[in-house]
Amino acid sequence: MSAARTIAVAATRTSFTAPPSTFVRTRPFLQAFSLSRPLQLQSNHTFSSHGTLFSPTFTLRHSRGMCQLAQAITGDVDDLLKGVVDKNVVEEVKHILEMARRISSRRDVAHTDFLTPPVLKDSMIALEKLADVKTVAQGGYPQAERCRISVGHPEALTSDPDVVAALSITGNFGFQPCSHGDFLGAILGTGIAREKLGDIILQGEKGAQILVVPELVDYLISSLDKVGNVSVSCAKIPLLALEYEPPRTNSFKAIEASLRVDALASAGFKISRSKLVNLISNGDLRVNWNTVTKNGTTLKTGDIVSVSGKGRLKIGEINRTKKGKFAVELFLYL
Repeated sequence: MSAARTIAVAATRTSFTAPPSTFVRTRPFLQAFSLSRPLQLQSNHTFSSHGTLFSPTFTLRHSRGMCQLAQAITGDVDDLLKGVVDKNVVEEVKHILEMARRISSRRDVAHTDFLTPPVLKDSMIALEKLADVKTVAQGGYPQAERCRISVGHPEALTSDPDVVAALSITGNFGFQPCSHGDFLGAILGTGIAREKLGDIILQGEKGAQILVVPELVDYLISSLDKVGNVSVSCAKIPLLALEYEPPRTNSFKAIEASLRVDALASAGFKISRSKLVNLISNGDLRVNWNTVTKNGTTLKTGDIVSVSGKGRLKIGEINRTKKGKFAVELFLYL
């Protein structure tokens, strides 16, 4: 095993990293926080956006001492996790709270890997309840879905950590266009773990730009040489060079007898109910980034439905018709 691959494999097994090593928050959820100026939510809660680097920050409550913070995490975990219903999300949030507990005994800073939007949202809510903790979430650009959280004492976390790096993947994609899945598969095929990779920004014939943990930049540059059947080259680029735009959607309304995922997704993606049921059975449908296995799962306003190879759908306003059916506004991401 080469030295570069050894370093990469070791990195994929690391859940959290902390200084002083060199190791150092998607779309619908994060759009709510893509601000052009600081927004004062409460007297002690502030979101801020710095240039293209999205960094919502919380300076949480008044000082009560780090020992009390450790006691709060160990003794009131259930209180901190109130409102988190997904079991998988609960476990990940617990790990992040444990990370905060570890650094509570010293004025230090630690960082998560890239998190999915549900884990990101619930983690920030839970961390918000802790005293003497500052959190910074970064995904590399304002509309980023997958982001990393940095947690530390306010005196230690004085600026946005350098925890997200960008790479440009170029090749001749004019005659062989590649999808998000093609790029994702090629990157993961080099041996790195999914949580070490942030968003993938497609650029059509030019290729794609990706966000990764900084410690894997050199490894990917040397290891990623093909996406699909297209030979590629990788180069590190500054975050300011990222080329992104707000997501475009096509909105329309559907009238359905229920709010079941198989009914609304069938209407939204314009595929038959039977085919959609097969996709659910194969694990190809997700609601809010979590795999759904039951056709009867009920959807609500704000839910994001994604189907492998079909794209992504957002559930908008829901109203009742005079006949008792549901008039649902659907937004299909283009």
